[in-house]
Amino acid sequence: MVSGNLFLVGPMGAGKSTVGRQLAKALGRDFYDSDKEIEKRTGVSISWIFEMEGEAGFRAREQKVIDDLTQLKDIVLATGGGAILSDDTRRALRSRGNVVYLSASAEQLYRRTSKDKSRPLLQTDEPKLQIAKLLEERTPLYQSVADIELRTGEQSISHAVSEVIKQLENSGQ
Repeated sequence: MVSGNLFLVGPMGAGKSTVGRQLAKALGRDFYDSDKEIEKRTGVSISWIFEMEGEAGFRAREQKVIDDLTQLKDIVLATGGGAILSDDTRRALRSRGNVVYLSASAEQLYRRTSKDKSRPLLQTDEPKLQIAKLLEERTPLYQSVADIELRTGEQSISHAVSEVIKQLENSGQ
């Protein structure tokens, strides 16, 4: 049986929210998405926050929300792709639960996010290049907090959920 909090990290488009929602259902836990929680608390979209406060303003809000959520018990939390940029957030994730890194290739991430206009960091002339750059910067950070890593995109959501549960059980988590 999997115990404690489960936190999902990884790049935008890796499936954190989709897998997280199904994982929470399978384990009978509450599910939270840090981006949705920020929108709920502020009453505005992530894009609006980026536009008005810049990335730094958004990251400060994100750090506070994740700090609050990681103190809850027996939850599944999908974090934003850049959440791991904060030292404090990485510490909170590592110390307050099991961290699952969902990874995917740059090509898969591009295919999944290319039509989504609600991703401020991809509103550029070269979104494919931006994804590759973000992966290069962030992959070591994702790996540094992860208890397990699962590559998404090759299998169904239900298979990904089963695989996460199996890996956590096998690691004694």
